[in-house]
Amino acid sequence: MRNQNVMAKIGTCRGIHRFFLIVGVLGLLICIATVSNFCSLRSFHVSDTFCNHNHPSTSHGRIGLETVIKKIQQELAEMRELSKQSSSPSSPSSLGYSAFLAEILSLIEEIHASVSLKIEETVHPLVRPKKQSNEPAEFFLIEEIRKYVRIKPNRLGKQNFMGANGTFTSIGHVCFAMKKELEEYMDYDVGEICRDDWKLAQKLMVHGCDPLPRRRCFSRAPQLYTKPFAINESLWKLPDNRNVRWSQYRCKNFTCLANNATRKGFFKCADCFNLTHHELPRWIKPVYQDPNSNLTSDFLITDVLELKPGEIRIGLDFSVGTGTFAARMRESNVTIVSASINLGAPFNELIALRGLIPLYFTINQRLPFFDNTLDLIHTTRFLDGWIDFVLLDFVLFDWDRVLRPGGLLWIDSFFCSKEDLDDYLEAFKMLRYKTHKWIVVPKIDKDDKEVFFSAVLEKPPRPFQ
Repeated sequence: MRNQNVMAKIGTCRGIHRFFLIVGVLGLLICIATVSNFCSLRSFHVSDTFCNHNHPSTSHGRIGLETVIKKIQQELAEMRELSKQSSSPSSPSSLGYSAFLAEILSLIEEIHASVSLKIEETVHPLVRPKKQSNEPAEFFLIEEIRKYVRIKPNRLGKQNFMGANGTFTSIGHVCFAMKKELEEYMDYDVGEICRDDWKLAQKLMVHGCDPLPRRRCFSRAPQLYTKPFAINESLWKLPDNRNVRWSQYRCKNFTCLANNATRKGFFKCADCFNLTHHELPRWIKPVYQDPNSNLTSDFLITDVLELKPGEIRIGLDFSVGTGTFAARMRESNVTIVSASINLGAPFNELIALRGLIPLYFTINQRLPFFDNTLDLIHTTRFLDGWIDFVLLDFVLFDWDRVLRPGGLLWIDSFFCSKEDLDDYLEAFKMLRYKTHKWIVVPKIDKDDKEVFFSAVLEKPPRPFQ
């Protein structure tokens, strides 16, 4: 009887303590929920607040949760021990209390796990505890690559004006598959003259190692670089041969490139360097495949600009060429950036020497322009029947990204096999652009097996939803 009275008193004392413990736990849960909601709202506005992962209050909150969990676990263990020592069966109230306490414990453990997970997710790579190294730098042997790809923390240990804790220099993912070529490209003496290896660099870029890492050597230049021609004569005059490095080309001067009788080492845009005959009439006079017919896939610049009088100011020409489209548009006070690579000839050098803007760029990369900024995108002799349908989708949607509402997409003489035409046209129709011009003509030198397709399409406004 005495033991029962003692146990009753102990149970009463424990009941009081448990009551206060439950109230404290509930209060702690309410505080945690309030603080987490406040932090989630504040994180949209302010980066450096007490909700930030760098602030010590986060770790204190996690330690407090761990303490509460240990207390409840200890309480449950003592209750189980008392129930084992007591000969009488446990009352329904004590069993219900144990179940309630176990449920509270599971809820707190879930909150603790979620808080720990959020903290782990928000920790910046620069301040995470270091684990076994699997950094990209460890994949390469050349020290210059290793130095380049490593994260560069800010010297002051704070976020810079761009909101980053460091600089994360990037390389194309295919660079890892082309390790040998990339290490050859990056094997140089710092501060010395680079090797004449632009062709190796272009090979890396074309095959997906793009962007290439920067280098700390001086690029080679022509030995006797002369002053370029003035802008009023440079547009339609071949530049001085001494202003180009010819070592990696089959032709060693512009006369060779402009001569139709020579084998020039490339086939795309074979007459592009003939500025006075082949290039001069382009986009101001229609070019007919057969002089006896009116078959042409060409649109004239004046006709296209009249679709949007005064609205076309800046644009991109994504083509294989020497900048003639940009030169003609310049005469209409339109600034065009010409994206090209050096496919067997110095396309970029000639574009620049003509006084135009070259963009040394492959199709592997996202366009380096912000959304809704360009008035016009023009392409010819580049996107043809060789391109994969999925890749074409990615390219077209990227072009749509940089075109402003009301901007024009000019597809110029896209050619493909007749049987693939419907599939390619479907890709363009998927953009749901307004059609200003649209024409399909047979390519007469291919026995009616290939066709040309040209169109001028307008990007529609898409209101926010």
